[in-house]
Amino acid sequence: MEENGNGKGSSLRWWILLTVIVGTFLGRLDQTIVNLALPKIINDFSITVTAAGWIATAYILANAVFVPIWGKLGDTIGRKKVYILGFAIFILGSVLAGLSWNLSSMIVFRIIQAIAGSADYPTAMAILAVTFREGKERAQALGIWSSSFAAAIVFGPLLGGPLIDNFGWRSVFLINLPIGILGILMALRFINESRDESLAQKDNNFDWWGAITLGAMLSALVLVLDRGSDWGWLSAGSMICYFSIITFLGLFIKIEHKALEPIVDLKFFRIPAFVNALVNNFVVFMGMMGGVFLIPVFAQTFLGYTATESGYLFMPIAVAIMIASPLGGMLSGKVQSKYVIFVSTLVAALGIYLFTGLDARSTAFDIMIPLTVMAFGLGFGMAQRTNIVASVVPESEIGIASSILALVRNIAGAFGIAIFATILTNRIDTNVLVINGFSKLFSHVPLVIQKYIVLITLKAQIDAYNYVFLIASIIVFIGSFTILFMKLEKERTDIKVQVE
Repeated sequence: MEENGNGKGSSLRWWILLTVIVGTFLGRLDQTIVNLALPKIINDFSITVTAAGWIATAYILANAVFVPIWGKLGDTIGRKKVYILGFAIFILGSVLAGLSWNLSSMIVFRIIQAIAGSADYPTAMAILAVTFREGKERAQALGIWSSSFAAAIVFGPLLGGPLIDNFGWRSVFLINLPIGILGILMALRFINESRDESLAQKDNNFDWWGAITLGAMLSALVLVLDRGSDWGWLSAGSMICYFSIITFLGLFIKIEHKALEPIVDLKFFRIPAFVNALVNNFVVFMGMMGGVFLIPVFAQTFLGYTATESGYLFMPIAVAIMIASPLGGMLSGKVQSKYVIFVSTLVAALGIYLFTGLDARSTAFDIMIPLTVMAFGLGFGMAQRTNIVASVVPESEIGIASSILALVRNIAGAFGIAIFATILTNRIDTNVLVINGFSKLFSHVPLVIQKYIVLITLKAQIDAYNYVFLIASIIVFIGSFTILFMKLEKERTDIKVQVE
């Protein structure tokens, strides 16, 4: 039976939206809260900060690898099935993580969480795309859904701090159980199954070899991006990763050209609007994530903020995105998407540029105002970026297309963080030499010499941070112009979905 893409009827479309928001909110909330819990976990397990880094690295690796797989499975066997399966496994992984007894068990259970959590984005976006068929309304729905990412940023520190302080770090995992059960019940009640019947009849042709080679390539890529600065970019470990990336990428492309049902349809990359949207997303998220990840480090190092206080600085991001995302979605059909994205990216670049004035005397408002400007810019074009991808690919492959978008954003973020961390380190070393060369000290008193060294180092570090923010703003600024080259035909609004 075919319906007009409204699921169980137009009166329930917004319940479907609320349902996927619960799942998206829970997944992002977990990532935010767990970061706050790391100090307690380090203390309980008696591990080093470096060792604890693998808790995050393992999650990022598993999440990146399985996003495309879940997207393809959703298009093939049914998005509702995949959505609920991912939700259920995520709850199981959360409970197990809350019961973990050492670092090894924690990493295993976080991998389970990440594998399951990666099902949310591609299936949720596909469910919304086939539920809200009309272009303007769909953009509005995607904008509201995008705001749930921001809401998680707000409630992460607000819920995480009290939970950890009063009930211990295990509570941040166990809290997922009641919220997760509610999300599953809502999915069972409100979401109808949707899939492409032509793909469903070819289940036996699932591209397992493509999934394996893609997973191996992504694992090597994310691993070297996350650990390359510690290992050394020309170290043996990094070289092995580079070789693995090239080898598995070549194998993956060869396999996809021959696969009956490729896990990533390479024909997508012949669609100019799709490629342009990916390029814009990569450049923008690389610049933004590469610059913004330094903010909490700056606040704690030079302004004396605690980890929780640093987390509160990011609350304006959530408010700005929650306001801007629906507003940007409302412009769909009134203003061409590329112009909305262009302006929003320029605003985001301005927000990042405002960070270049930070120094040791900066206040909380000196950080929160640029964050607000940057987040508003990001949120204003978020629905438009997502909607372009949903509009230019076949309806049957919206899930895998959205998973590619999510994958590009994740890789761009990791790429930006790795690059800018290296730039920061190198710039500090250069600044120390330059500043010292232009400085004179007319004293041999040890205490004065010590203060002299401290001041030079402080100046070198702050100038290096400002340099990174400048580079990040330039990258995002340049990235804004890439979208202007996009040629998008009239948005498809005749989506039909096979409903069981």
